[in-house]
Amino acid sequence: MTEPQELHDRATRGVALSDEEMAQLNAWYAQEDEAEARLLGVSDGAEKTDALQTQIKAALTQVAAVTRQIQRLMLQNKELRREVAVLKQRLAQRLRSPVL
Repeated sequence: MTEPQELHDRATRGVALSDEEMAQLNAWYAQEDEAEARLLGVSDGAEKTDALQTQIKAALTQVAAVTRQIQRLMLQNKELRREVAVLKQRLAQRLRSPVL
């Protein structure tokens, strides 16, 4: 086992490490994470963040467009309800009026 692996083993078993040993262990963790990211082809955090922000902006644009469409439909529905109410009134008046 290498020294960083021994430090990892000790740390995971609850053994207290000195500040220097913790610094060595954290540096080793960072190296291992970097190697794993390269192996997996994972981009760095900044690129991921930019991509996520772009996706969020696109989603917000879609939400805004859908919201505007819903508002237009609500206005159309309101107008249609008014027309239906008027037509119901006319029908009720005709039904009450004698047929000539």
